[in-house]
Amino acid sequence: MEIIELNSLHAEAYQHLRLEGLKKHPENFGASYDEELHYTIDDYSERITAHQSNVFGAFNNEKLIGIVTLFKESKLKMEHKAFIFGMYVTEESRGLGAARKLMEAALNKARFQPEIEQVYLTVMSDNHPAKKLYLSLGFEPYAKEPHALKIGTSYYDEEHMLLML
Repeated sequence: MEIIELNSLHAEAYQHLRLEGLKKHPENFGASYDEELHYTIDDYSERITAHQSNVFGAFNNEKLIGIVTLFKESKLKMEHKAFIFGMYVTEESRGLGAARKLMEAALNKARFQPEIEQVYLTVMSDNHPAKKLYLSLGFEPYAKEPHALKIGTSYYDEEHMLLML
């Protein structure tokens, strides 16, 4: 397995994997499949290459199997913060360590940027495997947001987590 920072050449594979995650696990993302279905390859390319973002991909046998984004705040008073979002690993690739390796790559990138002091993420309250991973990496929960997402008539709670670098 190889973890690399994605670039515009990976836009199509990134789009495919992100849409898969949004469709199969809508409760784990703030964005929706229906919204992003209309984004173009150029939209995804811009997302991957945005100045404030670092998008990492896990490849197994040259196939993209996992993604995660590190987003850095740019406002002067908040540039000490970064956020992890968009974590997704294909169902058939879970258990191979891709999620941990993706998170480690994102956190290593954050650690080598001296302005970043804190990394935040949110996770669905009932996503126990993800919470276990984040806790093992040093993240600590600091708040729970009831009804953070609403899909149809169902509500989903999120836990907010923080890692001080």
